[in-house]
Amino acid sequence: MNEIRGMAKTVRQLLADTKYSVDYYQREYKWEEKQLKELIDDLASRFLQDYEAGHARFSVADYGHYFLGSIIISKKENQSFIIDGQQRLTSLTLFLIYLNNLQKAYKDPVEINSLIFSAHFGQRSFNMNVEEWASCLDALYTGRPFDEVDKPESVQNIVQRYSEIETLLPEEIVDGALLHFIDWLTEKVHLVEITAYSDEDAYTIFETMNDRGLSLNPTDMLKGYLLAKISDVKKRNTMNVLWKQQITKFEAFYKEAPADFFKTWLRSQYAENIRDRKKGSKPGDFDRIGTEFHRWIRDYQSRIGLDNQESFIQFIERDMNFYARHYRHLLKAANSFQEGWESIYYNAQLGFTTQYQLLLAPLLPEDSEEVAHHKFKLVGLYLDILLNRRLWNLHNIGFSTMQYAMYLLMRDIRRQSVEELRSNLYNRLKAEKESFTSNTRFGLNQRNYFFIRLMLMRITHYIEQKSNFPSQYKTYMTSTGKAKFEVEHIWANKPERHRDEFPQPADFHEYRNRIGGLLLLPKSFNASYGALPYPEKVTHYYSQNLLAKSLSEQSYEHCPGFLQFAEQSHLPFKPYAAFNREALDERQELYIQIAEQLWNPEQLIHI
Repeated sequence: MNEIRGMAKTVRQLLADTKYSVDYYQREYKWEEKQLKELIDDLASRFLQDYEAGHARFSVADYGHYFLGSIIISKKENQSFIIDGQQRLTSLTLFLIYLNNLQKAYKDPVEINSLIFSAHFGQRSFNMNVEEWASCLDALYTGRPFDEVDKPESVQNIVQRYSEIETLLPEEIVDGALLHFIDWLTEKVHLVEITAYSDEDAYTIFETMNDRGLSLNPTDMLKGYLLAKISDVKKRNTMNVLWKQQITKFEAFYKEAPADFFKTWLRSQYAENIRDRKKGSKPGDFDRIGTEFHRWIRDYQSRIGLDNQESFIQFIERDMNFYARHYRHLLKAANSFQEGWESIYYNAQLGFTTQYQLLLAPLLPEDSEEVAHHKFKLVGLYLDILLNRRLWNLHNIGFSTMQYAMYLLMRDIRRQSVEELRSNLYNRLKAEKESFTSNTRFGLNQRNYFFIRLMLMRITHYIEQKSNFPSQYKTYMTSTGKAKFEVEHIWANKPERHRDEFPQPADFHEYRNRIGGLLLLPKSFNASYGALPYPEKVTHYYSQNLLAKSLSEQSYEHCPGFLQFAEQSHLPFKPYAAFNREALDERQELYIQIAEQLWNPEQLIHI
């Protein structure tokens, strides 16, 4: 083996004006939201242990350090090729691009451009030096629209992960500590760069670090601890078989599913406290279960009733079996659109993974399948209404922002009966001050395209369902290529056509982006008709979904189910031969009223 160098570097030292190449066989960016969430949660949590409102930026110099792991580099032909760490560095680059776009509104932003790209003769060259990613990264950096349809899977993943960062970064960082956080991230977060000078040596290091020995994971260690408390050999062997069966079923979903189950189950039933977001606060049950659930059970076994052999057997045979079975039901519901489980699917589409611990919280091992499903419906609908209200009022729904409130809710609804749960959740929603009428100017901005698209799917699906049209929701969600459903503006991007009502282009664009001026249409439709004046394309709307059809006069002549729904719902549907400012105002009010009906808390009373 030739020379090997290992050096601890800050994020700034690692990335500043440094190009990292990736061999063609390693160019897939595969991180999912789960991994990105863990990265941002870890960084945000460590930063907030030291940050206090009112700190000057120079105070960050005294904040604690954070170790983000190691990367392995092969140096050849004066280039640095990433052997291990590509997923982390790519995600870090996306995070830095997002933070850089956020800080543009500040007078004294942190210089992080050099951590993202270098520029020569007016051309940007990104430090993650993968040619097929360049145009995508450039669009994200500049805020330009980027069409990832028909692009490589890695590019699609990059765009999707970038769009999710907004929901993952805590509001307390975005609103009050952004520059402090960027300073800390670039100067106080460290990685170890291990550099070899041949691919062979680099891969030897990688294999040694990852494959030597057989490490036990927390799930294995928990099993060992629980089984060791069962002295009857026959019963212990039986429990071991049951355990393996459960783990095998979970691993059929994804590798980390067993650990995620234990974290979710234990938090939902037993977490009594959580770390305060204050400097020096200690981790609570909620936090420790998330990082070391196997140790937490050992330390708090008496709290959960593990005090003799029979209680350990019951914990595996009854409790684990019950909650595991229902957790798998929830995983299936979150990943496929199923009748009776729709809210859970909708919440999952919003990326709200916190729902699982809330859904399990009211369950009791004695609950029948019918009672458990009833509770799932109540909690799922409550979250569906809450999340969409928050999004409509431009509030973050990311894990870090929602964590504390959702922990309190989880603890409050724990082991409640159906009627207790219904009353609790209904009263909470009725007590909320904000609703869909709170933000009458709600519309599209650079950060909420993903959510607007989902809302338009829900609104379209709702009015079609109520009008006895065939359900097209799966089509809206899963279509790809030219058939992919996208957000379509009713007004073409032609401010000169509306100069009589909007002398200033900025006012036109603000109005154009309001949700009342948006539709959900296939990409091919926008390509063919999007730029046409409204009177020329309204006739084509009649061939599309019902939300688009409702603009056309024909819908009020040939759609009896729709007319009946409009009459019974008292929603102000009407056709438009022309679409001016007054028409958009009317459509905005229509969408608000649809949202109020679609996400009406009164539905909880009737479940």
